[in-house]
Amino acid sequence: MSQSSYEREQRIQFDASEGYDIDTLSVRAGQSRTAEGEHSDAIFATSSFVFSSAREAAARFGGDEEGNIYSRFTNPTVQAFEERIAALEGGERAVATSSGMAAILNLGLALLQHGDHVVCSRSVFGSTVSLFTKYLSRAGIETTFVDPTDLAAWEAAVTPQTRLFFMETPSNPLAELTDIEAVAEIAHRHDALLCVDNCFLTPALQRPLALGADIVMHSATKYLDGQGRCVGGVLVGRSKEMEEVFGLIRTGGSCMSPFNAWVFLKGLETLPLRMRAHSESALAVATWLQQQPGIRQVYYSGLPEHPQYDLACKQQSAFGGVLAFEVEGEREEAWRFIDATQMVSITGNLGDVKSTITHPATTTHGRMSVEERESAGIREGLIRFSVGLESLDDIKADLQRGLDALHA
Repeated sequence: MSQSSYEREQRIQFDASEGYDIDTLSVRAGQSRTAEGEHSDAIFATSSFVFSSAREAAARFGGDEEGNIYSRFTNPTVQAFEERIAALEGGERAVATSSGMAAILNLGLALLQHGDHVVCSRSVFGSTVSLFTKYLSRAGIETTFVDPTDLAAWEAAVTPQTRLFFMETPSNPLAELTDIEAVAEIAHRHDALLCVDNCFLTPALQRPLALGADIVMHSATKYLDGQGRCVGGVLVGRSKEMEEVFGLIRTGGSCMSPFNAWVFLKGLETLPLRMRAHSESALAVATWLQQQPGIRQVYYSGLPEHPQYDLACKQQSAFGGVLAFEVEGEREEAWRFIDATQMVSITGNLGDVKSTITHPATTTHGRMSVEERESAGIREGLIRFSVGLESLDDIKADLQRGLDALHA
């Protein structure tokens, strides 16, 4: 390739500020081609970067000159992922982490201090509860858990020390919704930030920042990857707060690896397509399960019978791929149902192209106390099902094996 061609390729960088649709942003945002003119995103598998001189090295380390230093600080592949997810969520900046839980930990440590208070939905991932109650509490950060659907409870929980509101919506696994816009108004009236875990819907189906949230959190392990390959996390928000988080990650080291970032970039390319397909199948499965004997209740915000169906239609463009259902009986019956399936995967992960099934009370929420699980509605007969992209007929047939075992 001639030098002029190299120069032409080196200038090619997608401008995400041009008002492109999310389908386009998911494929193009964040990519800045090198002089090699690669079409796919490049993996910069390097721990450090070389400087042209000692003077340049000093300027980089001193912050007087922009550029890469060390992959714990910045890496071009990780930055491409950060820029793409920031464009999808509509945020100023994203900061990638080694896992979803690392994202929440760094959020707490970077933006909170001893004596601060958090108001958190009681319906969040079990490890999130443990992080707030067992570990952040050791740093003098206290948390009050509230009914995610009760706006009065969010308001009543506020103290003069409240600095952060945290929620999942829809919740894991009961699909309880929180009115993002209304809670954001409460948080901002009390000079607090609102962070929304957007794992279940992703920016393809819900954009919390546009509804008033300050920060969006993802376990990239789930739908952003979409194929169960890597572990990672990310926070998206304003540059002011994200710079604080970045500073902690730079020092503490819970950064995302370049290879994982590259995998997540590949996942984002198909995110809107996958989320629409997941949602379509999940609604069909939820509707079908409602009609089956032995099923006590189905939890899915896309069902018209869901108590917050109108809110779901207001703040979501679809309903996602995760549902939960309660079988008639307790743990033994739930385990019997799960063990009878043959195609779906028994695993605690979700958001995969492969359908997955798990018993929350003894897996994802197993470290919570009995009282905490009861308060969160995690009963022994509850099963969580992440609907994959297999044939809908095959998914139903496999769940029918569980139903048959339940009746045996």
